[in-house]
Amino acid sequence: MQIIRRRAYARAGLLGNPSDGYFGKTISVIVRNFAAEVVLYEWDQVEIVWSGENINRFDSVYELVRDVKLHGYYGGIRLVKATIKKFVEFCQRLGCRLHDRNFSIRYQTTVPRQVGLAGSSAIIVATLRCLMDFYQVAIPQEVQPSLALAVETEELGIAAGLQDRVIQVYEGLVYMDFSRDRMREVHGLQVGFYEPLPLDLLPPLYLAYKTDAGEPTEVFHNDLRGRFQRGDPEVVQAMLHFARLAEEGREALRARDYHKLGYLMDRNFDLRRSIYRLPPAQVEMVEVARRAGASAKFAGSGGAIVGICPDDATFERLRQALAPIGCTVIRPRVA
Repeated sequence: MQIIRRRAYARAGLLGNPSDGYFGKTISVIVRNFAAEVVLYEWDQVEIVWSGENINRFDSVYELVRDVKLHGYYGGIRLVKATIKKFVEFCQRLGCRLHDRNFSIRYQTTVPRQVGLAGSSAIIVATLRCLMDFYQVAIPQEVQPSLALAVETEELGIAAGLQDRVIQVYEGLVYMDFSRDRMREVHGLQVGFYEPLPLDLLPPLYLAYKTDAGEPTEVFHNDLRGRFQRGDPEVVQAMLHFARLAEEGREALRARDYHKLGYLMDRNFDLRRSIYRLPPAQVEMVEVARRAGASAKFAGSGGAIVGICPDDATFERLRQALAPIGCTVIRPRVA
């Protein structure tokens, strides 16, 4: 029996986020320390197997509340189910006939939940990879992120942008341009401009996360999207500024100007702070990291931070400074 296993990894947004959902530009890097793995094999029915996240028995009502806060009401099952639906509809739209064999599918993930490391989209991308292999359907690489995004935005009503799905599909280090003049339609989906960058351009990075400081991405983004759609000048200008930071960051990487890159990353957070009402626990992570001598910004929607940490002495100082506020500090594996 053929067993298909596919993974998609966590990611950290280095510059430009959250402008990817607002016609902006970003730079993101893959984080191979954490992954979602999906396993698919032929079966007599289509079966979605519940993972350890999707439990319905609890020792107390307080454990139930904690589980819902961490995993939502449906865990990753809704993501897998919605991905299958969207994949089938995409193939039907293209006139691609699928064979009639069925499958059993399950997932597991080590990506810390709700800390902005793109755990949900990792499940979707890994599921999509399994489906493409099982049905022998080749979806162009540039289209896969847009299909993965449609799973959340169209099927599940979750506000999101393309950045996470692009870096999880392409992996490595990628500069992305989502400006209106670079977006185009391919197979009925909107696709941006994606430029992989050499990994050896990266300075030494750190990643820190705090699992009790995050919140669901859809909660984090909803008000901002409304303000942008209403034409709020502060938000519109901020998105243009985020995009410029990504542009400057690409040039700083190419020049290996890590002092400037660190400044840009700090500025990215400061700009974000100016248009958001951020949870104090998340702001504290950035402030503590900066006092320890590292640059710091959100890796995603909050709960995890990323920055430049040039040497082991700074890394140890950073680890000791962040430990008292409940943060885990790691060196992200990107290669």
